[in-house]
Parts: sequence; structure tokens; C-alpha cells
Amino acid sequence: MQFETYPFEKLNNLLQDIQPNSNYAPLALTIGEPQFDTPLFIQQELKNSSALLRKYPKITGIKELKEAQIKFFQKRFKIELEPSQIIPTYGTREVLFNFPQFLLFDKKNPVVAYPNPFYQIYEGAAIASRAKSLYINIGGFLTKEQMQEVDLVILNYPNNPTAASVDLKHLQQWVKYALEYDFVLLNDECYSEIYFENPPVSLLEASKSIGNDKFKNILVVNSISKRSSAPGLRSGFIAGDNQILQEYLTYRTYVGAASSEPLQKAAAAAWSDEYHVEVFRKLYKQNFEIAKEVLGIEIPQATFYIWLAVDDELEFTKRLYKEYNLTVIPGSFLGREGAGKGFVRLALVLSPKDTKEALIRVAKALKS
Repeated sequence: MQFETYPFEKLNNLLQDIQPNSNYAPLALTIGEPQFDTPLFIQQELKNSSALLRKYPKITGIKELKEAQIKFFQKRFKIELEPSQIIPTYGTREVLFNFPQFLLFDKKNPVVAYPNPFYQIYEGAAIASRAKSLYINIGGFLTKEQMQEVDLVILNYPNNPTAASVDLKHLQQWVKYALEYDFVLLNDECYSEIYFENPPVSLLEASKSIGNDKFKNILVVNSISKRSSAPGLRSGFIAGDNQILQEYLTYRTYVGAASSEPLQKAAAAAWSDEYHVEVFRKLYKQNFEIAKEVLGIEIPQATFYIWLAVDDELEFTKRLYKEYNLTVIPGSFLGREGAGKGFVRLALVLSPKDTKEALIRVAKALKS
């Protein structure tokens, strides 16, 4: 298999011969990793459960975790999932990588479609599945011919890296296409809980709203990483079509991807609480209000990203590092066939104080 170099490695190579300006303290707006402390009640549950490290983790997820995730989905999206319609997972990265391999194994000439630019694990999964890749413009659809050949479509709304969101009508159309052309449709909804006004809709909501309440061909994944500032908990889920999930669960017993029971206990506590998520939303909104003040950008519906237009994303990234000791990700590292060119991605995951300092440097670079 030949995988594309990961964006952060490309960034290191781009900047390796540049000496940053030591008059500025180093700051990074690169990785989408929350920098706020994991809430103490989650940490305490992890400590209280540490004796359970003596046990092998359950691939199917402990009862408390699965119940907490079902209740989260019911409260947030007004959909009551059956236990057979959801599988707790080791975060979502592993699912996004191995689910396509499971689904496409028996396909002679598999085809996967995903947004462009994108979270690179989608491309890696296509490569590992020996699949042809089709690119979807952000906010767009495939052509009729492409839908006739595709086996799996991966969406990502709210979107990383562009912060784009779509409405219920858009997702309903995707569900209709998945049923008409008989492909599996999966939405990566990992940023659904970092929103500021109207909560983003789920693909399962769209499916149910047009009568596909058994979620035939429809799946979603979600994660606690962004929601609870706890990426180290490795807690996510895949939910939807139980016919697909039943077979996928058997596959997962061989993969062995399960977090330890103390992590699952702590994750159950996190999925069950909404107050701490509201606290984080307020912090991210504060960061975007700073960005609106400093850069004049509009606050997106969701995510903690700014997709900033620049003249030359590579030169701008190098100049930011050299003159202001600040790192960002060039958009072209996150796309193919020219997608992302002329943009940089800024991850507003720092404290409001550090975010303001970082964005002031960005503003200076834009003016220079």
C-alpha cells in the first residue's frame, strides 16, 4: 500500500529549514486537538475505575457506555436507537479506516467517494480497501454516473477542514440517492456538538424524516473527543443500519479495537453529561468572536476551524512561521486536484488569550 504523506509531516518538511522569530513565543493553530482540560468528573471516574484494568475490554462496549450513547442520541437528535443500531467504538478514526475495508472486501472493483478537501483517513481507507476514489465538492453531490458506480459515500458535516455545514434538505437528498442507487452512506459527525446557534442535524434525522426509519444504507459516526475535550478517552460510536452493523460487529471481534473498561466507564460519564459541553461551546464561541473582531470573519455554524483565504497558502504558512513563530496548515495539504489551494486552516483550540495573540499575528501577516 502506498499512503500519502500525512499533512503534519508535510508541514514539518515545509518548515524544517526555517528559523522562527524568537521574539514571539511559539503558538500552533494546526492540529484539531482540544487544549482545554478534560473535566474533573471524567478524570475522577477514570481513577475510580482503574482497578478494572485487570479485565479485557468488551468489544461490544459495557452496558453503561452503550446506554449513555443511546440516551445522548435520543436527547440530542430525538431518535431512540435500538441496541442493535449502535456500536461503541475506539474513537472514530479506527472505524473510518476499517469500516470501508469490511464493507468493500467482496467488491471486485470497489469505489469510495468523500469530500475534497478532507480528513485524510478517508483517503487512507480507500487505499487500504483497493478502492477507486471519487471526490465530492463541499456542499455538493456526485453525478448520476458516479452514483451508479459508487459503493460507499463518506460525508463530513459539519466539515473539517472548511467548517461548512449543510441543512436537513441537503442530507435528505443524500439519503434519497443512497436508497435509489443502493450505496452505503456514512456521515462523520464528530463536530456536531461544537456549534454556536442552531445545532447541526444528523444524517439519521434526515433518514427518519423521509420515512427511512430503519436507516437502510445509512450510518453515522460520532466521538467524544471534541465534545468533551477528551480525545484520549477514545470513545465513539457507529450507528444506523443494523443489518450492516450486525455483520460489522462480527468483524470487529477480530480487529480487537476496544478501549479499556476504565476508559469506557469514564466515557459513559462524559456522554451522560451536557453541562460541560455547554461550557466548551462558550469558550469556542468566544474564540470565534475574537476572530471576527481581529480578522473580520463570519462565525461558522459549527466546528472550531477557520478556512482562511490567502494568496499563496505555502508562502503564507512559511511567512507566519518565520516572522511570527506561528504554525497553521496549508489547505493544499488537505485536498487533492487543487482543492484547498489558496487557503489555510486555523484550529481555534487554544485559550481565548492565546487565540487572540495568534490571530493578531495572522492579521499582521495578512497585511504584510
